Amino acid sequence: MQCIIYFLAGAIAAAVAPVFAAPTAATSVSARATSGCGKIQLLPGITTYHGLTSSGRDRSYSVHLPSTYDKSKPYPLVIGFHGSSSIGLFFEADTKLSESRFSANKIMVYPNGVGGAWAGANYSQVPVAEDLQFVDDLLTELRADYCVDDARIYATGISNGGGFVNTIACSTIGGEFAAFAPASGAYYTDDAGVTGGCSPARSPLPVLEIHGGIDASVHYDGGEGEGGVEPAIPTWLGWWAERNACTSSVVEDSFDDDVHHTTWTCASGVEGVLQHWKVDDMGHCWASTEINFSQISVLEGPTHIEASQIIMDFFDQHTKP
Repeated sequence: MQCIIYFLAGAIAAAVAPVFAAPTAATSVSARATSGCGKIQLLPGITTYHGLTSSGRDRSYSVHLPSTYDKSKPYPLVIGFHGSSSIGLFFEADTKLSESRFSANKIMVYPNGVGGAWAGANYSQVPVAEDLQFVDDLLTELRADYCVDDARIYATGISNGGGFVNTIACSTIGGEFAAFAPASGAYYTDDAGVTGGCSPARSPLPVLEIHGGIDASVHYDGGEGEGGVEPAIPTWLGWWAERNACTSSVVEDSFDDDVHHTTWTCASGVEGVLQHWKVDDMGHCWASTEINFSQISVLEGPTHIEASQIIMDFFDQHTKP
């Protein structure tokens, strides 16, 4: 049923999406162009569908280029990972991340998990190593086909996909990324403390997490989830604070104390490298001030914050050293 809802989201979003002004692009620090620069792309502004072979398995993904794509300009790359029982198309439609108001200056990519899921859960159909290899192979192909700024590659995702974003951040391949932003993440592979199952490629490593306080699928207080044991979100954030050598944090409350934004100061006094948004009365959905189908699927409406904008703003602040 959730997949049907997301499919309808894609059709409706395509039919009614307005044209938005392009945001001002952040200044890229030491842009690192990949070999795909100079190659002509025939369908900028339209999502296209692609395949590759990874670990002997046929895999697939979609790409959305800015409508003003310039083959000679290196672009930030954002990879979005869908939740379980879903595909990239549904994640793209629900988050609206391909709309120019969010990604006019970015290449958006939406890979598909095997069997509608990503590795790490007890229902996953492939091991973690295979999905991580797919991410590595995907990056290789994207760098060769498109003009990517290699210093500005990012990952976001929801639920099982958000958990897999964290799995990437905790692995060697995470060193290829500049920042991570999981939402409503199911952190099955990161439930054993600071070093148990997580070895970030560098520190500090920028991470932003968004979560609902009444999430009935990935409980804020942790416990047994649909795909295994999940850490309590405050505990998991504490592990990342230690991994990033954070020394202090500040909480800003808003919307009648329903929204809480925590910002940590981490290694070498870097502020905001670790951030968390909690919406007390939000369930398991993509946070948005506009109605979306993940909200409808949990019988909720719009909330106070726009995750897509928050995440893109966070990415704009970070470049891979």
